[in-house]
Amino acid sequence: MGRGSCWHAAAVDLEEWLRQQCADYSFGVQGVFDARGDHHWPLVAENADDLIRQLTEGGHILPLPKEPAALANILEVSIVDFLLLALSGLSTAEGTRGTERGYPDLEIAGEAFGGGYHAIDVKVARRKATKRGISKNTQSRITLYTGNTYFRYPQLHWPGTPRPFDEYATHLDVIGIYTLDEDAPGRVRDLEVIVQQPWKIGSKQRSSTTREYIGAVVDIEDLRAGRGEFDTPEAFYGYWRKYPFKIGRVVQQQLDRLLREQR
Repeated sequence: MGRGSCWHAAAVDLEEWLRQQCADYSFGVQGVFDARGDHHWPLVAENADDLIRQLTEGGHILPLPKEPAALANILEVSIVDFLLLALSGLSTAEGTRGTERGYPDLEIAGEAFGGGYHAIDVKVARRKATKRGISKNTQSRITLYTGNTYFRYPQLHWPGTPRPFDEYATHLDVIGIYTLDEDAPGRVRDLEVIVQQPWKIGSKQRSSTTREYIGAVVDIEDLRAGRGEFDTPEAFYGYWRKYPFKIGRVVQQQLDRLLREQR
C-alpha cells in the first residue's frame, strides 16, 4: 500500500450479520425467580441445568406467563439484549434500545454497516395449535408497522421514534417463532429466529380489527422465504400508504402539531 493511502474495512451486510448472530441465539429465561423457597443454603450446583433443577425443586421458579403478548415482551427484551451484546464487540458499530411502545426496538448505527441509521424491529409469534397438532401458520398475524403515524407520514418525527422513518437506511425485522409448552416454566419450545425485510413478508391484511396495524403473512414457510403478497417494496409502500386507516383525535392532534413544526 502506497504512502498516503488508507485502508477501510468493507461494510458488513447488516441483514446477513443479523442472521448469523440470531443463529446462535437461545432463549435462556427458565421462569421467574421467587426468593421464597425450601432448601438448605448454600446451594451448590454442578452446572446450569443442575441449578435450575434445584431451584425448581426448592419452589423458587415460577412459570412465565402463557398470555401471548406478555410472553412476547419477555422474548423481545431477551433478543434485543442479545443483539446489543453482539454489537458491543464491534468497534465501529453501536446499538440503542428503542422505547417500549415505539419504533424501532433497536437502532443500529456506525461505519461497520455502511454508516447511517438502521431500524431493527423484533417480533414474536406463536405457532398455531389445532386439534390435529401444530399448524404451519402463526397463531395471529405479526404486526409490521403502525399504519397511521410514522409509516404514513415518514418525513415527520413522531413521538416514540428516534428520528423520521425515512431517515433509516434499512428496515429489518427479527422474528421469533415458538411453540407454547404449557408444562415447562419457560413456556418456549422450538424457537426459530427469522430475519427479513418487512416488505418481503407483508400481506394485504391488517393484523388487528381494532387497531391501525399492518399485518404480515401467516404461513411460517412464507416468512422464512420472504414470500409475501408484494413483488417490490414500491408496491408494498404504495398499497399501505394509500390504505384508509382511521386517525383518532390524539393522533390527529400529534399530526397537526408536527405539520406546524415542519413549516
